[in-house]
Amino acid sequence: MAWLNRSRRVWVPVLGCLVLAGCYTAWGVQGLVLGLAGVVMWALLHFTRMTHVLKQATGRPIGHVGSAVMLNAKLRPGFNLLKVVALTRALGELLTPEGSDPEHYRWTDAGGSHVTCVFQGGRLVHWSLVRPAD
Repeated sequence: MAWLNRSRRVWVPVLGCLVLAGCYTAWGVQGLVLGLAGVVMWALLHFTRMTHVLKQATGRPIGHVGSAVMLNAKLRPGFNLLKVVALTRALGELLTPEGSDPEHYRWTDAGGSHVTCVFQGGRLVHWSLVRPAD
């Protein structure tokens, strides 16, 4: 799975260049401009989504989630950190030193339940739900 994350860093720019080359060979300079506009639009859509998710997370305390049980039910392996932040609408509490791999984040609800997520290479590998004893 780690090789897939590393290869995305290579294949996305390569695919963008192939699209530009294909547009240029099919329609010349006008095609190149059209392909470049498409690539820029894709990048702007990605950036807009990222800023929207982070804007939602700014008003919430770090590591807080409405319901840890519901978060646990919605998580799937392979989610990236941005997707999990979009689900929780809050940044997670970082439990490992910054820059380490794998990264451990925790989200806690008002009842004391918490979900600890492990991200390796930027992707969710596994998570655990802990509920306090009544």
